[in-house]
Amino acid sequence: MSRSPHQQTLFGEQRPRRVVNVASVPQRSPFRYPGGKTWLVPRIRDWLSSLPTRPAELIEPFAGGGVVSLTATAEKLADHATMVEIDEQIAAVWKTILGGDGEWLANVIATFDVTSESVKEMLSQSAGSTRERAFQTILKNRTYHGGILAPGSAPVRHGENGKGIRSRWYPETLRKRISQIVALRDRITFIEGDGIEVVKQNTRRTDVVFFVDPPYTAAGKKAGSRLYTHFAVDHEKLFAAMSAVIGDFLMTYDDADGVRDLARKYGFDMELVAMKNTHHAKMNELLIGRNLDWAR
Repeated sequence: MSRSPHQQTLFGEQRPRRVVNVASVPQRSPFRYPGGKTWLVPRIRDWLSSLPTRPAELIEPFAGGGVVSLTATAEKLADHATMVEIDEQIAAVWKTILGGDGEWLANVIATFDVTSESVKEMLSQSAGSTRERAFQTILKNRTYHGGILAPGSAPVRHGENGKGIRSRWYPETLRKRISQIVALRDRITFIEGDGIEVVKQNTRRTDVVFFVDPPYTAAGKKAGSRLYTHFAVDHEKLFAAMSAVIGDFLMTYDDADGVRDLARKYGFDMELVAMKNTHHAKMNELLIGRNLDWAR
């Protein structure tokens, strides 16, 4: 039976745990990603460290920016990570970095002169290869509002401190992050495909754990449809798939009644955690798993 997802005060008021301080959390992903999970990294460490043995594999069925997989491998919290992503733009980046063209991508990023004109020209071209599509994806991710890759997004105009389109373009930082991922590529597998199907293929494995962070479209949430190209997820099907796995798992969702209903239906544990969004507004997010004692 699921425990209460809140901490209880003396008078019954429900409060999530304190906001995670991400100032000391390493930034490992090349993406400025909507819904990115850097803020959750301290919780991920707690979760994986609480397991009786180090997992042979961590599977991230909705990889996106890949923060959890990168953390697990870089910090040796899992022997291997498998990242799954269906979006062809994001997939192009991971296939390029993990498939042998990472240093090429890093060098192109480091030498590209970002201006409104050069970005417009580059993104208007048809990519002739996976690695060219990867560069276009990073360029768009770093020069468009909020890093949004979905149709309808637009380039930054003013940016941070009036720096305009270059305000999120840190070529040397991106080069360094990509080089660090290249160094880990023997311990990371990338699959372009359906994350739920990959979960089902690994249902009976006892040596694998899953970190599940789907687009936020459950319970009528519309943010996912604006932020992600592939936002349609059958959340009932996902919860059913997770209920069948033998290995441990951690899911993260917007806190919504419909999500809580699904968690209760499948007998999952819930815990509310505090986070800050990209505008530094305090928000709450729901962690879902089988046993979240480590999160309390």
